[in-house]
Amino acid sequence: MRRLFWLSLGAGAGVYATHRVKRRVERFARTWSPEGVAARAVTAGQGAGDRLRHFASDVRTEMEAREAELREAVRMDQAPPEPPEGAPRRVLRARYTIIDDDKDGH
Repeated sequence: MRRLFWLSLGAGAGVYATHRVKRRVERFARTWSPEGVAARAVTAGQGAGDRLRHFASDVRTEMEAREAELREAVRMDQAPPEPPEGAPRRVLRARYTIIDDDKDGH
């Protein structure tokens, strides 16, 4: 009786394992068939387009926020201060060096 029990248990386990392996092989074959590869490529392409649009939107939003921070930091949106009346003005003198491009042999 024990032998019959173990024989039937082994046969059942073999049938179950064979069935599972067969399903997995069929799924693998379906995935790597030309139709399966094409379907995955289309899905990946659509997902990539959506992700790229979301990324561009995030970059634009963060860029505008950072630009506002920088403008506030350098007070670019404000008018320059007016010099006080009657304050002496300094005039800076500069020296200029004129370079003749023809002397370089070009």
